[in-house]
Amino acid sequence: MTQIRRSSWLGCSLGGLLVALLALQSMPQGTEGSNILGVFTSHSPSHFIVHMSIMKTLAEKGHNVTVVSSMPPKVTHKSIKHIVIPLSAEDEKVLNDGMVNMVKEKPSIWNTFKSIFSSLALLIDKQVDVLEDPKFQELYVNKGNKFDVVFAGFFFNTYQVALGARFNCPVIISWPGAPMMMVNEVLGNPELSSVPQMNVAGKPGQPMNFQQRLQSFGSTVGFNALALFLNYKYNGFYERLWGKDKSMPSFELAKRNVSLAFCNSHAISEGPIRPNVPGIIEIGGIQVKTKPDPLPEDVKEFLEKGKHGAILFSLGSNLKGEHIQPQVVSTIFKGLSSLKQQVIWKWEDLKNTPGKSANILYKKWLPQDDILAHPKIKLFITHAGKGGVAEAQYHGVPMLALPVFADQPGNADKLVQSGYGLQLPLATLDLDEFKAAIKEVIENPKFAQKLKTFSQLYRDRPLSAQELVVYWTEYVIRHHGAPHMQSPLVHMNFIASNNLDIYVLAILVLYILFLINKIVWKFLWQKLFSKSKKDSPKKKVKKQ
Repeated sequence: MTQIRRSSWLGCSLGGLLVALLALQSMPQGTEGSNILGVFTSHSPSHFIVHMSIMKTLAEKGHNVTVVSSMPPKVTHKSIKHIVIPLSAEDEKVLNDGMVNMVKEKPSIWNTFKSIFSSLALLIDKQVDVLEDPKFQELYVNKGNKFDVVFAGFFFNTYQVALGARFNCPVIISWPGAPMMMVNEVLGNPELSSVPQMNVAGKPGQPMNFQQRLQSFGSTVGFNALALFLNYKYNGFYERLWGKDKSMPSFELAKRNVSLAFCNSHAISEGPIRPNVPGIIEIGGIQVKTKPDPLPEDVKEFLEKGKHGAILFSLGSNLKGEHIQPQVVSTIFKGLSSLKQQVIWKWEDLKNTPGKSANILYKKWLPQDDILAHPKIKLFITHAGKGGVAEAQYHGVPMLALPVFADQPGNADKLVQSGYGLQLPLATLDLDEFKAAIKEVIENPKFAQKLKTFSQLYRDRPLSAQELVVYWTEYVIRHHGAPHMQSPLVHMNFIASNNLDIYVLAILVLYILFLINKIVWKFLWQKLFSKSKKDSPKKKVKKQ
């Protein structure tokens, strides 16, 4: 009897296992990861961190990611295939010398553009060299390579939208800031002078005053004038790269093949609120981890020793200590070494530091996001780069900004106006002002409170930045470029998109109506007054 029961149980178990296997077999099977190519030719480490954070997110999701860049990555993933095509030592020196000159000047967006088209022109010109390198060309010459989507890191290189046609797949733009003109142009996103430009600080929900509107209008006109010059260069680069290839479309047609753009911004919390087409996907804070990684032991121990909290001092990845004037470095060291807080200072040359102090730890490279997440950090002294500001805002850390170039002056203005910290000029830094600003930001609770409120708003999203990247990238792949999302403006020329032909027609109609009106009144005038003139002599004759 026991034998029968055991046989019956075994039979049931085997039957159940068979049913389970059949059920699993009938379930939809997971698809293999898509082949994704990232091309990031801009020689800017801070931009590259944003781009690589996108690539890392997609690699973690199981996609096959290949990245081409002009520098090795700081953010990466074990499964990402990386191809580095670096600048020469001579070009690196030219860029370093250009940075030194920029630090000496008063920070402004216009000084940045002046430098980019003079001492830092390599930032534009050398991007073409990356695409001409045999290691890059092998990716499309080798017919065995197949990519489902290509990412183009944007920075004065609009001609690279043609990478979609080159690899016969959709193209997605990665832009390390809020939507601006060169992104708006290829997505058909309305460019409005009435919306603050990236260098104009405006309060959330408040109208711009006359000065701000004038500044924003001037910036829009300036960017449009710059675009004319850049388009001339882009056409030259496009012709140089693909002009002889009959399989490639014209530059104008290539610009209509952009599926969407990932922008490192979050307008709802950061502002300004502006109209965006569906192809603009805001992923502000993509480089911020939801759960920070463990800190290096020396950094962790140093922070834990701080009875009065700690300060993180970093001027970003583009600006090195050697770029700053010696007297300014000396001022910074005197100010920081006099504090009771622990200070972590990003400094590249550890053999030649600004000075020794028990409260200062110099590090060549820092896990900035992880450090800012530490509860001991009371202040972030920053160059006000977009990435660092976003990390500090996410973690609710007040800031003291020392802006130098590009979008940094505008970012610094915004954080001051929003009550997230203060700013000082780096080139003419005064010791007493430096110490007073540090004391004010750390000891006045209003800055931390403002950032706490902002941080809650910044984190409150229906999908995280990482989830948005995965969803929309896969959406573009699923729908073969998602052309249905394109704005009609993409396919309209300058005349049509600005209704210039309608304005001309309206003026012409008004002019014709004016002429008709003039003729009618002239006719009536002549009829009325010519008749009265004819009648008047007759009356005179009768009187005689």
